[in-house]
Amino acid sequence: MKIDVLSLFPDMFKGPLGDSIVGKAVDKGLLDIDITNFRDFSTNKHNNVDDYPFGGGAGMLLQPQPIFDALEHVEKRASDQGISRGKVILLDPAGKTFNQKEAEKLSKEEHLTFICGHYEGYDERIKELVTDEYSLGDFVLTGGELPAMVMIDSTVRLLSGVLGNKESAPGDSYSSGLLEYPQYTRPADFRGRKVPPVLISGNHQKIDLWRQKEALRKTYLRRPDLIDHRKLTDTQKSLLADVRIEEENNN
Repeated sequence: MKIDVLSLFPDMFKGPLGDSIVGKAVDKGLLDIDITNFRDFSTNKHNNVDDYPFGGGAGMLLQPQPIFDALEHVEKRASDQGISRGKVILLDPAGKTFNQKEAEKLSKEEHLTFICGHYEGYDERIKELVTDEYSLGDFVLTGGELPAMVMIDSTVRLLSGVLGNKESAPGDSYSSGLLEYPQYTRPADFRGRKVPPVLISGNHQKIDLWRQKEALRKTYLRRPDLIDHRKLTDTQKSLLADVRIEEENNN
């Protein structure tokens, strides 16, 4: 996969994208990532990339020229490498909410380009370049850099060969539509806090049922809306019924 990022603050990406899973993906040759400072493409003698909005109003808007030219440069570089234009993603509060399903879609793309805004917003004409607009949620950040890093991390870890254990990604919370079940490691008894006996029983059928039930329990208690939007198997319906009775009795 090829990822390009257009940002005024390229140094923000050096640590997060050079370490951990993303860095390992680059080392393995599974990911090529470039950060482009679109200020370098400003034709203004002061290298300004923003200006006041027509009609008045608070704050400054990013001008179209630097971003148009930066994207043309990025696309030309990708084309010379035989890589298609791919998705051009704008981080914007008005975008659709990013989630695991969107990460799975993006992980199938050959080329992703993220445009990270700053200041009050964008000149509307910039959106002519964009194929997708995303938001992380109903809150305000100072720029698009942090959301871009989150989306890149979430997407890259789904690429084949990135995670050491091929079962890790499908078992994550949200990949199955439910929150992940509780997990434990050694020691089995830590200061009197014991691991559920079923997990050390060696009975894999019972362990699987326990995991399904506890995933349903966590989701029922913390994110019941996820259950409302998921089609459950007959086994899961039965387990969920048990969970509801148990939780009602606990209360």
